[in-house]
Parts: sequence; structure tokens; C-alpha cells
Amino acid sequence: MTALKGFWAELSRNKIMFLMVAPAILFFIVFSYIPMAGIYLAFTKFSFDGGIFGSEFIGMMNFKFLYQSGTLWNLTKNTVVYNLAFIFIGNFLQLVCAIFLSQIANKYFKKATQSIMFLPFFISWVLVGAFVFNLFNSDTGVINTLLKQLGAQPYDFYLNTEPWKYIIVFFNVWKGLGYGTVIYLAAIMSISDEYYEAAEIDGAHIFQQIRHITIPLLTPTFILLVIFSLGGILKGQFDLFYQIIGNNGMLYDATDIIDTYVYRALAVNFDIGMGSAAGLYQSFFGFLLVMTVNFIVKKVREDYALF
Repeated sequence: MTALKGFWAELSRNKIMFLMVAPAILFFIVFSYIPMAGIYLAFTKFSFDGGIFGSEFIGMMNFKFLYQSGTLWNLTKNTVVYNLAFIFIGNFLQLVCAIFLSQIANKYFKKATQSIMFLPFFISWVLVGAFVFNLFNSDTGVINTLLKQLGAQPYDFYLNTEPWKYIIVFFNVWKGLGYGTVIYLAAIMSISDEYYEAAEIDGAHIFQQIRHITIPLLTPTFILLVIFSLGGILKGQFDLFYQIIGNNGMLYDATDIIDTYVYRALAVNFDIGMGSAAGLYQSFFGFLLVMTVNFIVKKVREDYALF
């Protein structure tokens, strides 16, 4: 009762502040908390006649099928491995590019380079998918056309899974490189010039300055961005995979992730229960992963943890 009175007293004192955050609170209630009732679908054999709560309750059968069929393992493996590659390769290259750009003296060249690198971030995945298709398709694709002109045998990319592991990672990193570089570059610009001036007086060359000043001071930013990214490690880049791979079943073994599986289950196969089970698994283990990573980081360096 005392806590409730304290809340109303706080509300009375800061009416304007509570009013300002009300739209955000309402947004999360409507779009995040109310839809949680749909979790029940993961435990049903959904039928459109019965609806959400009138469908047959089958307990853990959907999860059991996903596990025993091997689908769950393949989806989890693909989703996690791809996202780890996106996170670590992407952040590493963004960090390297930011350090190189920060050392360029010509400000016009630096700004032009940033703009060119940033441009792919604004390109739609639909256009990227069209570009990839025109690059790799077996009939009129650029690569196979060149192979034919050179007298070599054309390679059917859309029947072989191996190249797509690298193609998908490349295009994801390429698209996000400029955006991430700007973030790291902003962090570098916030480093005081006094550190570098003192290092020059001590005789440190440029690579020693980068190693002993720039990289250590960028470590908190790097760790924070990686932790934020790990929060969505089980949430794949749906647009990337769907626009590049589409519904090509020949490539599912190496390119199918949880998001694309849920999409097909809901929109193609109309298996609402199975799609909901995969989505619930994704959310639950994503939450556990974030908590685990944050716990480990907190034990190693408490000031780097999210909470």
C-alpha cells in the first residue's frame, strides 16, 4: 500500500515526464506484451475453425517434431553461425576502416570515402537480391557469362550450397560496413588529442599509437556493440536471406534460418502451430543468450556490462 501511495505521489510530481513516456509505454504494451498471448499457439495444432483458443492442444508435440526431424538443429546452427560471422567480421572490418579513415589528413577525401561507404546501407535488400541474381544466375549471370567467354564450364550457383555461405556473409558485411565505420569513427574523434601528442613526444610511431591508444579506448565501444548484436543472434536477417535465396529449396540446408522457416510455416504451409513453436524457441533462447553473455561480461569487466 505504501509503494502504491509512493507511485501516485511520484506521478503527481512528474505528470509531464510520465506523459512524455506514455506513447513509448503504450507502444510496447500494444505491440510487444499483448501479442504474447499468441505463445499459446506453439502448443496447439492450429485450425482456422477453432481459432487461437479453440484449436486442439497438443503440448510439446510441435517442439518434439522440430527436434526429432533435425530441423531445429539445422535452423539454430545456421542462424547462430551466420550471425556470429556477421557480428565479428563486420565489427572487425568496421573498426579497421574507421582507424584507417581517422588517419587520413585530407578532410575532403575522408568525407567522400565515408559517403561512398555509407551508400550501400540505404540500398534496399530487394535491389541487392536482384543484383545477386544477375551476378550469379546460370544463364545470363555476369560470372557465368565470363566463364563461357573464357571457354570454361559454367557453374550453377543455385544448385550448390557451398558458395552461398560466403556470398551471404560478404553482402551483409558490405551493406553494413559504412554505417558501423561511422559509429567507430565518431568514437575515435572523441579521443583527446593529448594522448596522441604525448605519444609523439615519447617517440611512438603511428602503429604504436593505434595499438596502445586507439584500440584500447575503442574496446568499450566494440564490446557494447557486440553485446547489442548478440541480443539478436537468434534473430536472423530475414530480408537478406529471403531476397537473396528466396524459396530455393536446394539451398535450404546451408541457408535456412529460423526467420525464413517461420515465414514459410506461416505464409506458405499455413502451419501456424509449428511456426509459433519455432518463433517461441527463437525468443526464449535469444533471451537466455543475452543474459548469459551479459553475466560473463559483468564478471570479466563489470563496467562493460549492459546491466
